[in-house]
Amino acid sequence: MSAIEIDDVSFSYREQLVLDRLNLKVAEGEFLGIIGPNGGGKTTLLKLLLGFFQPDHGLIQIFGKSTKEGQSLMGYVPQNFAFDKTFPLTVLDLVLQGLLRDLPWYGKFRKKEIERAKEALNLVGLAGFEGKNYGSLSGGQAQRALVARALVSNPKILILDEPTANVDAHAEAKIYELLRNLKGDMTILMVTHDLTAVVNEVDRVYCVQKQGIPLTQEQVCQHYAIGVYHPPHKVERERP
Repeated sequence: MSAIEIDDVSFSYREQLVLDRLNLKVAEGEFLGIIGPNGGGKTTLLKLLLGFFQPDHGLIQIFGKSTKEGQSLMGYVPQNFAFDKTFPLTVLDLVLQGLLRDLPWYGKFRKKEIERAKEALNLVGLAGFEGKNYGSLSGGQAQRALVARALVSNPKILILDEPTANVDAHAEAKIYELLRNLKGDMTILMVTHDLTAVVNEVDRVYCVQKQGIPLTQEQVCQHYAIGVYHPPHKVERERP
């Protein structure tokens, strides 16, 4: 069984066709990179997978289940997290948001949920940050905290929307190191404009430009870096 199956899926905003008959299968444990131009439908595709939208046509299955049934199997890292930095939200509180479905009826997390949150922070290199105000973190630290929030529920699928956007080179390296360590243990889908990551980190590439085009790393050319998207052609790598 595939982790994700997208079968002939189309989606429109009002009368505007955004995605046109996409087909994709993602194997369990695969690391898929998703690229495409701004407005091409990448984030819309993620929202369909997460069950926020429903397709106009076609079928999406998560481990053979509907997107609604599969929501508990997925962790999501958004591109932007709108947040008032003056609001007193600790890093631990943020990560515990990923366990809200496990919150007891009396509205207080138990010791076991708190320990899980601390373990997730340790996994992303933020051990000891539990009591810090989330608004005081650097961009890279804040992004890793969001990854911890997605991981705390032990998802089978991790979905990331441009996780290295607006972070410095050091933070970017930390995030890719983390994803490298997770690779194979869970299925990872990452929307990115980072061609270096596409070539060096992922197993396979999927270009979304209204329609979906499966690519190999060899078919990703430098035109993509400047936003010029076209039908793929193979680019020969230099021989050693």
